[in-house]
Amino acid sequence: MITALDHIVALSLDIDRAVDDYRLIMGADPVFRGESDGVASAVFSVGNTAIEILAPAGDGESAARLRQLFGAGTRLASLVFATVDSKEAHRLSGRKGLGPGEIIEGGQPALDRHWTRFRLDDGVMAGVRAFVIEADRDLPRPAASEGCVTGLDHLVIQTPNPDRAVANYSGRLGIRLALDRVYPKFDTRFLFFRIGNLSLEVVQQLTGANDGSGPDKLWGLTWAADKLEPVGDRLAAAGRSVSDIRRGRKPGTRVFTLRDHNLDIPTLFIEHSST
Repeated sequence: MITALDHIVALSLDIDRAVDDYRLIMGADPVFRGESDGVASAVFSVGNTAIEILAPAGDGESAARLRQLFGAGTRLASLVFATVDSKEAHRLSGRKGLGPGEIIEGGQPALDRHWTRFRLDDGVMAGVRAFVIEADRDLPRPAASEGCVTGLDHLVIQTPNPDRAVANYSGRLGIRLALDRVYPKFDTRFLFFRIGNLSLEVVQQLTGANDGSGPDKLWGLTWAADKLEPVGDRLAAAGRSVSDIRRGRKPGTRVFTLRDHNLDIPTLFIEHSST
């Protein structure tokens, strides 16, 4: 039913500032910018997914709805999963209890890209806004350059109920659960779901764990690059606060953290050893 993570959606109050910040993060320009019904958008595309940034622009109905979402501040807002057959995915979503909404049509004419999509029930998805989309073509990819982000390594979701996450992401959506492990050193249970050459990393903090009835939360992003030094140098030269490069938790990886100008999304960069 689900073939990839088509894109993720982030919210900002200032589209120009968000584009400037993400242009530095990605080392590339957005592949799309537009405005419709009071909502400005920009899309940055990488090898295995994309991030769409939305911001209110004007006083339209959609802009008003978007402003209502800012009670929780600038943040990750939605997951948009890809499918090759939206009608069949809609049927299966209903059978699996995902509460799919109406299938709607849309697109980005500037990219000659058209799609059909539907929304999954927020309650079933434990508070995570999730959509399923069938697009007639992939988003364009920017030309690779030294120091650019090459893909999304993983997206972090916080949960008080990892068993519920397994039921949703693996059981209902059919995404492969690649790892389920408790690391006492980090006081955390980690679950990794693999989809389209990236991972959804679902984490539960063990100390203070409650009854598991609370919502899940889209939390952080880890972007991949062939070499970290050009990425870190570019960000530091622009006055961004970055950590030193350090060894990652996974053997053969190096990472560093971007502390600001990240849409208030915890942001990490990772390099995987080629050996």
